[in-house]
Amino acid sequence: MYISKLVLENWRNFRSVEASLNPRVFIVGPNASGKSNLLDVFRFLRDLATTGGGLQQAVNKNRGGVSKIRCLSARTQSDIKIEVHLSNDLTHQVEWKYEIGFSQTGGGIVDARAKLKYERVHDKHGKLLCNRPNDDRKNGNSIDEKLLEYTWLEQPNANAAFREVAEFFEGIQYLHVVPQLMRDSKSFTHLSNTADFYGRNLIERINRANKKTQSSFLKRIEKALKLAVPQFSQLELVKDEDGIPHLQARYKHWRAVDAKQLENQFSDGTLRLIGFLWAMQDGNKPLLLEEPELSLHSAIVTELADIIHRLQTKKGGIKRQVILTTNSFDLLSNKGISPEEVLMLLPSDEGTVVKNPADDEEILALLKGGMSIAEAVVPKTAPKSIHQFSLQFD
Repeated sequence: MYISKLVLENWRNFRSVEASLNPRVFIVGPNASGKSNLLDVFRFLRDLATTGGGLQQAVNKNRGGVSKIRCLSARTQSDIKIEVHLSNDLTHQVEWKYEIGFSQTGGGIVDARAKLKYERVHDKHGKLLCNRPNDDRKNGNSIDEKLLEYTWLEQPNANAAFREVAEFFEGIQYLHVVPQLMRDSKSFTHLSNTADFYGRNLIERINRANKKTQSSFLKRIEKALKLAVPQFSQLELVKDEDGIPHLQARYKHWRAVDAKQLENQFSDGTLRLIGFLWAMQDGNKPLLLEEPELSLHSAIVTELADIIHRLQTKKGGIKRQVILTTNSFDLLSNKGISPEEVLMLLPSDEGTVVKNPADDEEILALLKGGMSIAEAVVPKTAPKSIHQFSLQFD
């Protein structure tokens, strides 16, 4: 299952968005256009459904409150709205539709809280399985306003009819390896249980995998690293005297015995590549990638789109969805990327506009003329006066 459509109102940079999504999505746009904020929509849905999470955790503790999420271009209609469609195949036939709208209550001397305006879930037949706040009324009585501070998505006793949706959201993964954290073994104790892959928690995730899966995944990564990293020969998981897991690599050199290195000696590119290759194999729910090309040689970057395609598909269907942000010309030069797989973020005075290149006749003409997505799209997303940038330092 994958997210086939996204509709937003007043989410961060975006006053209004309606976009179709494919199993592979490349988000492209200038700096500060909202690439990370668009990914954060999916992390927000995960935070709603995660055990120990929920609406207040997702809004107030994780994102600083409604006022920090609401689009600055919001006018009279200031509620934040999210709608996603879930599908099983490329026909985009809707299996589930989840909608949520919320605003803020309280403030001043009273703690501000997120408050539901509505929460709705439709199944593939269009049947409404959740319709709040109407469903909160009991025996014709008025609604208990306190109930609107919680979603049914976060409550196992309330989401039985659509638990598949909750479990799907809860399984969403985000990867943005920070090499400095991965090298710092002291970060192990406070990062190993976080939901997102930043560093040590990636190693702990590898450590928690059952031995057969762990060995299989590491062997595939090892084979890839032998092609990408000079003198590399072996990758394994080891533990130090305190029981903390580490990645250990062996490198061939002029001595008879291979040299050994732990992750604190790996290059940034090696750490990021290991994180990318592990995450691509680990799980079947959507994977969110933040600029996976960072620190990698351009020859490797040009292969990333093909790796994603190979690892996300299976016989008879889609193994998992991958949504990534990038501005890499090398990554987008891959001829296998179609315009339907790309979302362009275009800043405006009324917030960032999300546009699909397949709806742009000029871009389609360039693609038909033999250009790659990189050649046709990247110039479209560049700041308009960037050619004057260096002149400011005369």
